[in-house]
Amino acid sequence: MELATEILISFFLVLAGVFGLVGSLGMVKLTNTMQRLHAPTKATTLGVGGVLIASMLYFLLVEGTFSFHELLIALFLFITAPISANFIAKTYIQAHLREADLPSSEGEYGWSVYDDPPESDDEGEGFA
Repeated sequence: MELATEILISFFLVLAGVFGLVGSLGMVKLTNTMQRLHAPTKATTLGVGGVLIASMLYFLLVEGTFSFHELLIALFLFITAPISANFIAKTYIQAHLREADLPSSEGEYGWSVYDDPPESDDEGEGFA
C-alpha cells in the first residue's frame, strides 16, 4: 500500500474518532434534551460517516473494488439522522414547552405542532 493511501485512510479514521469522541462527550456533558440532540445527530453522524469514507477508500484504492454497501449506509445515515432529530425536537416541544411563555407564533395552530383540529359545522357525521 502506498504511503499517500495510508495517510488518506488514516486521516479519515482519525477524523471519525475525533467526531465520535466529541459526540459521546456531548451526550454525557450536555444537560437538556434539546442540547443533547446535537451530539448524536451532528458529531456522531459525521464520525460514522468518516469511518464509512475510510472503508470506501480502502476498498477502492487497496483492494481495487468499489464498495457500494458503505455508500448506501452513509446515504441512509445522512438522510435519517436529521429527520429523527426533527421528530425528537417536535415531541420535546409538544410535551414540555406547552406551558412555557413562548412568543406568539402568529399562526393558526401555535408553535410548530398541530394543536387542535378546526371546528367543523357537521356534528358527528364523520368523513365525507
